[in-house]
Amino acid sequence: MDNSIYYILAGVAVVYVIISIFSKKSSKRRKSRKFMDGYERKDKRK
Repeated sequence: MDNSIYYILAGVAVVYVIISIFSKKSSKRRKSRKFMDGYERKDKRK
């Protein structure tokens, strides 16, 4: 019973690491901006 708190904390830590890895991958994919490859801004001066 004494070790159950450590098992819970270890489980939370593992979940946190997995979520941070997936968010880092999606952040890199967003940062690459490949989806905006051929985009040109509209000219506001017209």
